[in-house]
Amino acid sequence: MERFPVTLARDGKVLLVRFPDFPEAQTFGETEEEALTRAVDALETAIIGRMGDREKIPVPGPARRRHTVTLPPLASAKVALYRRMRAAGVSKADLGRRLGLHGPQVDRLLDLRHASRLDQLDRALHVLGMRLVLDVQAA
Repeated sequence: MERFPVTLARDGKVLLVRFPDFPEAQTFGETEEEALTRAVDALETAIIGRMGDREKIPVPGPARRRHTVTLPPLASAKVALYRRMRAAGVSKADLGRRLGLHGPQVDRLLDLRHASRLDQLDRALHVLGMRLVLDVQAA
């Protein structure tokens, strides 16, 4: 899972959340907990926008600050697939052909809000020369 640094700044009664890696992503909350919870959605929305525009998704910058927002595991796997496709010059149509999938099925593999199965993502990464690795650690 990827942890993206955020900045929190008080603006009157609300805390503003900004992402150094995604200047277009901003959100707020009345409490720190609420602001950081909303930040996950803001991060996913920014990534969805960049993927839709076929732009680069940055790796998390250094977490010099106290606060970070963690991209959920399934979303992290989808971002890894997207990054690998870009690095390999593989289009969605190319990936679909390699996997024997139709366009909408490939779209769902890359949709951060769709509950894809991990085995499907692993298979897609495999045809691109990668594999999905899971790890469980103490909280």
